[in-house]
Amino acid sequence: MIRIRSAARFASLAAIALAGCASASDKPMTTLSPKSDLAQWIYRLFIQVTLWDALIFAIVVVAFILALFVFSTRVGEAGPASTAASDLTLEVAWTLGPALVLLMISIPTVRTIFRTQGEHAPEGALEIRVIAHQWWWDFQYPDGIKTANELHLPSGRSVRLHLESDDIIHSFWVPQLGGKRDLVPGQVNQITLVANTPGMYPGQCAEFCGLSHANMRFRVFVDSPADFATWQTSQLAGPVSVPPDRQLVMDGARIFANSPCTTCHTIQGVSRGYIGPELTHFGSRSTLAAGVLANTPDNVAKWITDPNEIKPGANMPPLLLAGPKRDALVAYLESLK
Repeated sequence: MIRIRSAARFASLAAIALAGCASASDKPMTTLSPKSDLAQWIYRLFIQVTLWDALIFAIVVVAFILALFVFSTRVGEAGPASTAASDLTLEVAWTLGPALVLLMISIPTVRTIFRTQGEHAPEGALEIRVIAHQWWWDFQYPDGIKTANELHLPSGRSVRLHLESDDIIHSFWVPQLGGKRDLVPGQVNQITLVANTPGMYPGQCAEFCGLSHANMRFRVFVDSPADFATWQTSQLAGPVSVPPDRQLVMDGARIFANSPCTTCHTIQGVSRGYIGPELTHFGSRSTLAAGVLANTPDNVAKWITDPNEIKPGANMPPLLLAGPKRDALVAYLESLK
């Protein structure tokens, strides 16, 4: 009966473990579904180390069972004879055994570390500057494109990310694309990868950096080469022109131009702010407040009314706007495609 119960418990635990493995690929913040060469290298290393750990566990369990049931003595029985030679053999075995296991783990680990720490960008790589702020992300492309909290990458092409911090230590982490890598003030770190599967992959700051550390999120969009070229073209263009019949949007444009927003935010042809995120194509983004809220008119209104209620410690001051003026500003921001 005891054996049956033990077997049932083991089967239940195995089923739970298998279910977890089966559903891991469906979870967006998982490292078990690699979508880039960098993530694949790390995943393979994880599998190798796990297999060695499983082998060690099996050996220990077998040795324990043998020691308990085969080589142990009972009350009244004489103990086995011991010789210096056998003791020496055991000492050599349990010294060399772990050393070999550590060697087998160290070799692929060191190889992966060197593989992911290349000093030079591959030929033809797209080089992007990543600047972390409390608590949002600034992405700057070599052709002058600037985006906030949404990073677009072309699939199948090498990408070199130059990681910097504007204030304190942050950490860039996109589980399905690889990482994580710290962003240290006064220092530039790099990540080089080739994203091979189009899609959206969520990222997160992985180093505690203050009140809204958990709210410092971002999204990485891996586009096909054609879609990425289309995105580039749209980003290089200025914001869409405001149709004269959209009176609410035009009113919002005037409110923005005469507000403190112009000190912090850049909109091509309108303002040259340098503190907050670029807003030229704000309306085309899927989220706001560094991935905390979906980009909808209601959420934009909540954000500009009281940012600290949504993101504690946010440097953006509340705008003392309400009613028609707030609605007009929201309509203008959402029109920036």
